[in-house]
Amino acid sequence: MRTEADFLGELQVPDHALYGIHSARAVENFPDNTPFFIEWYKAVGIVKLACYQTYSKFKKAANGKYDTQNLPISFMDDEIIDALIYTSQKVSGGEFFEHFIVPAVQGGAGTSINMNVNEIIANASLLHLNDTIGNYGRIDPFEQANVFQSTNDVIPTALTVAAMQLLNSLEDSINNLRHTVERRESEFRNALRQGYTQMQAAVPSTYDRLFSNYNNALSRDWWRVSKCSERIKEVNIGGGAIGTGISIPRFFIMQVVNELQHLTGLPITRGENLGDATSNLDRFVEVHATLKAHAVNLEKMVNDLRLLGSDLLANRELILPQRQVGSSIMPGKINPVIPEFVISAVHKVYANDQLISNLCGQGCLDLNAYLPSIGHALLDSLKLLTACNETIKKHLISGLLITPVKEKNHPVYLNPSVTTALSPYIGYHQATKLAKYMKSNTISIFEANEKLQLIDSGKLSELMKPEALIRQGYSLNDIK
Repeated sequence: MRTEADFLGELQVPDHALYGIHSARAVENFPDNTPFFIEWYKAVGIVKLACYQTYSKFKKAANGKYDTQNLPISFMDDEIIDALIYTSQKVSGGEFFEHFIVPAVQGGAGTSINMNVNEIIANASLLHLNDTIGNYGRIDPFEQANVFQSTNDVIPTALTVAAMQLLNSLEDSINNLRHTVERRESEFRNALRQGYTQMQAAVPSTYDRLFSNYNNALSRDWWRVSKCSERIKEVNIGGGAIGTGISIPRFFIMQVVNELQHLTGLPITRGENLGDATSNLDRFVEVHATLKAHAVNLEKMVNDLRLLGSDLLANRELILPQRQVGSSIMPGKINPVIPEFVISAVHKVYANDQLISNLCGQGCLDLNAYLPSIGHALLDSLKLLTACNETIKKHLISGLLITPVKEKNHPVYLNPSVTTALSPYIGYHQATKLAKYMKSNTISIFEANEKLQLIDSGKLSELMKPEALIRQGYSLNDIK
């Protein structure tokens, strides 16, 4: 064990640990087991990398303007800058994550996140220079690793980077699912289906129309999600503690976002008002509202398919893929586990939405202390929704089977609501008479019409074709 100290006292830290006293205190103070997302950790690494590269450019610019002996401030040696750059690159790739011990739920506005990464970078840089872990006289988590930075600009900027990267993944997953739904829509063209309203049989429809509804909803989701990066692209890096940039060189403030853009390939911009970008987090509320809308559409879709594929329907035409054994006691039972997973996941998204809204409103004056929980909830929803899209595509939509009954025997012709198609030709009251006769005798519309002779049988057959039943309205030429 090694002894580390801060102004509160001393603490023992394992000799091999790249983390230090500040991380150890956080673990003591926040007894939570929720793991911190590696995507955010890696994003902190890339933000730090942008800061160190900007620092290096600032040093070169200053050396070019001033005589080395008369520089107004002292700079780190190049070997230390190079070590910080090297180590932050490693962090941005996910290395040393086993030394990140701070939990997702915490107090302190993210200071523990920042210090855990600072300690990792400082100690890993020392090792890179063949020095000893904990030799902070050479590379210090505050003086060197945190140079020209604050928790309050690094951590929300890193959250933005992580969120934008995950938004790209979510956008792709929605589009992939949409293409699969569109393909199944084409395969089910004019496959007759009983329509339902309020869980009661209604007028006829087709399976391609059902999948067209899902396709349109997913198209809206894709469009909305594609705009989310635009809503959160402003970052506050360089703003320091509350966005004023106090104790930070103007060169750094103006240059660091350019470095971050180059490193990430993301359309990140510096906030016009860094104080606003630091204290107000409504942009995350807005983006998560879009995620919630997508979650709603996914729940609606899988709920529909679960119902249509259930044993509650006597004439089940839609068969869900069989993914795993469904019971430890009932042999042969198969459950709709994919819809159940999706429904469970999207309700977690709904809960995250409530948490983000509430905690963003809890921001106080110049800072929001609850950024760690807000960020965790946002990234959690992004990852959950991407997982939902991927499993729906691969394990639900792609393997769906639909075996529609032959036309004349299809259950839609036993449903009295099918007489709606005849209203323009024989009127509502005559159609009602036909519907009532069908219901009381449990016979098809064809059989009922044979008895009542309310419409020509040839005309009836023509009107009962699937393409006629789903035609968008009628023209006067259709009924003359």
